[in-house]
Amino acid sequence: MEKRAESTGVFGCVVAVVGGAVGLAAWLRGSRPGIQGSFEGERDFSLLYVELPLMMFGVPLLTYAMWALARTTLRHRMGRTAWVVASGAVVAATLAGLAWGCSEWLAVRVRDFVHVGDL
Repeated sequence: MEKRAESTGVFGCVVAVVGGAVGLAAWLRGSRPGIQGSFEGERDFSLLYVELPLMMFGVPLLTYAMWALARTTLRHRMGRTAWVVASGAVVAATLAGLAWGCSEWLAVRVRDFVHVGDL
């Protein structure tokens, strides 16, 4: 029982770290035109103090919540291996959806800083 609790804690930390990395990567990719001032030198620094914390803390939080929900829901319904695989699939799907959502959000936010031909 103690080994299961230790592995669950390790997996939870891995989920949080990977979620933070995905949030940071989505922010770095999507906010570049607004931070660098691609169009006429204008910049939007609210991308630093609004979107960056949202993506750095929101993505890991939502991913961890979905992982915990899947882990709790599926624990008694399937074997250990299937349970771990299903929880991993939920994490992967959540991260993919959140990365896409963050990218779309940032595309709308930096639309004013990008030339029409660059889209």
